[in-house]
Amino acid sequence: MSLVFPHTFVPWFRSVAPYIHAYRGKTFVVAMAGELIAAGKLNAFVQDLAILHAMGIKLVLVHGFRPQVDEQLRAKGHVSRFSHGLRITDDVALDCAQEAAGQLRFEIEAAFSQGLPNTPMANATVRLVSGNFLTARPVGIVDGVDFRQSGLVRKVDAAAIRKAIDIGAVVLLSPFGFSPTGEAFNLTMEDVATATAIALQADKLLFVTEVAGVREVPADPDSAIDTEMALAEAERLLAALPRPTHPTEVAFYLQHCVKACRQGVERSHILPFSVDGALLQEVYTHDGIGTMVVDEKLESLREASNDDIGGILQLIEPFERDGTLVKRDRTEIERDIALYSVIEHDGVIFGCAALYPYPEQRTGEMAALTVSDQSQGQGDGERILKRIEQRARAQGLDSIFVLTTRTMHWFIKRGFAQVDPDWLPEARKRKYNWDRRSQVLVKKLG
Repeated sequence: MSLVFPHTFVPWFRSVAPYIHAYRGKTFVVAMAGELIAAGKLNAFVQDLAILHAMGIKLVLVHGFRPQVDEQLRAKGHVSRFSHGLRITDDVALDCAQEAAGQLRFEIEAAFSQGLPNTPMANATVRLVSGNFLTARPVGIVDGVDFRQSGLVRKVDAAAIRKAIDIGAVVLLSPFGFSPTGEAFNLTMEDVATATAIALQADKLLFVTEVAGVREVPADPDSAIDTEMALAEAERLLAALPRPTHPTEVAFYLQHCVKACRQGVERSHILPFSVDGALLQEVYTHDGIGTMVVDEKLESLREASNDDIGGILQLIEPFERDGTLVKRDRTEIERDIALYSVIEHDGVIFGCAALYPYPEQRTGEMAALTVSDQSQGQGDGERILKRIEQRARAQGLDSIFVLTTRTMHWFIKRGFAQVDPDWLPEARKRKYNWDRRSQVLVKKLG
């Protein structure tokens, strides 16, 4: 029996709560590569999808089946043929694709029907809906290559899908579509997922794949994953890369992420199925685990508004509790909200500070400087400090000061010098807590 420790569980659960609130009622299109199923990861992945569903997220699931079709073809002594990164679907390949899709749909439905005690599926009721939501057209002949029954998405019945997910069902799409004459076409999981996300104007498109994401140095397989790419940056990278022909190439999934974001999908993601819980980590943690493409950077440094009061209170509460910060009640923060600057990422406040000016002495106090544990070490503290310095200069102040009991060295490294408490402006000196014995540090503004 595993033990749950309140001192770790409670802070963790509170830290994910903003994401739970932010994504309730949102629409996610999740595309899982057939390799995920071949690797035996289906049951755990479906459990994570069920958790997202329980959190109020509307889900459309698109499955791939490349390795399963290859296996069917090998069993029939037939060779898989590809060109331009697409399967050439002759009559035998079409039969194999239909067989593979039928088997996978059966396995996926079975996984969603689990209800074993002591698993994430206990007490879960997730209904799958599938059908002919896709109209397709043939790829045709490209550069002299006849793709036969390989197709592209012509139209997505977004209204029907929306009705299904609005009543709480998960829509399951296979990479198959039909022409108005009833002809079947083998599609790609990537095309189906991207077209569906665009048609629904989904909040997220997530590719759960055999690759870890886009690396900061694409040519270096050991470099770190670039966890957030602006759309313009992703477009520049794509333009510099050769046309992809295999899913493991950098541009293969990235091209679909870019297409989705260009056409109204807020965020598109590439994440690895090899990491247990990758989907939950990507959705419910600050930096995620894969690569996210977004039309503009999600992190903003700005002045606070009344809408930020709750986020600031939640951010500073742990630091007030351990004595790092002086306790501030909600009324005080509401009164002074115009003095605060915040760093916001994806709708969540991760850093803040306030500037209390003393114009007669041409100085100001920087108070409540706080950076979330989740983003410490990433330079957010320095960014907030610079914003407070800018605000102070704009008000004609010559210096800023801080009172601290724990972080004196951090400030000294950034140009502050210690002074005696008697240096404080008279109005601030009257409020100085001599029992707390806070160090007073001053920085001259050039």
